[in-house]
Amino acid sequence: MNRRDFLTATAAVTLAMPLAAQAAARDYAPDLLAAELAAGKTVFLDFRASWCSTCAAQGRVIEALLQENPAYARAISFINVDWDRWGNGDLVKALNIPRRSTLVVLKGKAELGRVVAQTGKAEIKALLDLALAAA
Repeated sequence: MNRRDFLTATAAVTLAMPLAAQAAARDYAPDLLAAELAAGKTVFLDFRASWCSTCAAQGRVIEALLQENPAYARAISFINVDWDRWGNGDLVKALNIPRRSTLVVLKGKAELGRVVAQTGKAEIKALLDLALAAA
């Protein structure tokens, strides 16, 4: 492989990895969450808003952790909950979500853990590890 081919391949992989991690998350719908939980999946809910800087920081950490450990994406169902659309909805009330930038892990009818407004890699990794262990 010559240098040009190597650089092209490296650039393609580098650009594709964040897109693959981002593609793993789906947008919330009540039926989607119910189906994932009924199927016995471990669900990682990300209550976020497009304008929220804390949410963006959490997203960058989650994306980095997904790249470091692909097992997260294989074993956990990631669902983004748009705060502007669902912030006053039944899910937020049922789970007692205090604000956007809240990350919650569910399995069946149980909440396994949550992180509220924290952007530290260690805290988010601990939540992802908890989800992975439950998967």
